[in-house]
Amino acid sequence: MESGANRGCARIVAFGQATPPAYDQMKLWGDHYANYVSHDGVAERVWRRAEVRTRHLTASPVHDDVSRWSTAQRMRRFIDDALPLAKEAVGNALMAATIIPEEVGLLATVSCTGYANPGLDVHLAKDLGMHPALRRLAIGHMGCYAAVPGLAAATDYVIAQRQPALLVCTELPSLHVQPPPHDTQQAVAHALFGDACATLVLAPSQNACEGLDVIAVETLTDVGSTADMTWDITDHGFRMTLSSRVPAVVARNAPMLVDRLLSGRGLSPDDVRHWAIHPGGPRIIDKVQEVLSLSDVQVKWSRDILARYGNCSSATILLIIASMCPVAVGDYVVAIAFGPGLTVTGALLQGAAGVKPTLAPPN
Repeated sequence: MESGANRGCARIVAFGQATPPAYDQMKLWGDHYANYVSHDGVAERVWRRAEVRTRHLTASPVHDDVSRWSTAQRMRRFIDDALPLAKEAVGNALMAATIIPEEVGLLATVSCTGYANPGLDVHLAKDLGMHPALRRLAIGHMGCYAAVPGLAAATDYVIAQRQPALLVCTELPSLHVQPPPHDTQQAVAHALFGDACATLVLAPSQNACEGLDVIAVETLTDVGSTADMTWDITDHGFRMTLSSRVPAVVARNAPMLVDRLLSGRGLSPDDVRHWAIHPGGPRIIDKVQEVLSLSDVQVKWSRDILARYGNCSSATILLIIASMCPVAVGDYVVAIAFGPGLTVTGALLQGAAGVKPTLAPPN
């Protein structure tokens, strides 16, 4: 990515988002999940400690009990529900960037919660009237960190081709509620995950509007911890396993990842004003805050998104970055996400001046 410096860089110039209806977290517990798990005390403690106030669900258990649906049924529902959300989010982002669909050179779609072929990328391009020569990239099943490698691929394209790119993360975890019996790991998954589509527009930095320049992307995979987090395809949707060791593994690798992002560029954590930490759960935020010596103010956006949306898998980190915009010119942002592998990824961004109105976050 650094090799493109002489040709400028890729700049995030707009965000967009769309969500299904919102549901009160504890009302969901009282109206459905308490009976669903026979008022299990452990599950209730998990729900109350999740620090989630509302979640957006396309398949609310109040209306749709998908727990015994086949994987095929869930995949059909994914396309039905994901496409209108993605169209709304992309439309909002392109409008904010003052870019028309025909000008987009690359469409990168990300999801670990739904698959079809032709996929969401094809349907989006067709319905929005994108150019027939549009390049498409579908990133699947990488999990919660997938927005970052998606950002890296889109950044490389923008630098090389000097054309705008779209990154679209569409996740509907509510389609993957599992049938009983349930264990603590399933209670965590059912309490944390919500649905959302989050998008961003990247453009060549020359003559672009104000936004966030993508300075670097780094990845670390802790191959000794591959069993600590999995996202398995079963006959009844996708089933998550989460070891209690995950917060410690993430915390062990986060400082090394941050060092890779910063030290080679003459920076230290003290030079970074804004931190976007993927809220895999409150313990994750706590552990990363501790090992990186971050203040409560520096992690407030992560806690806020967790409270208002839950964990929306790959879309979450984009929601956090969008919430903290506009970022002052020159200020650095470090975004960190993690997922199966166990993989920790991150991006270094910097507020940049431009020639058009200031980048505004979505409503």
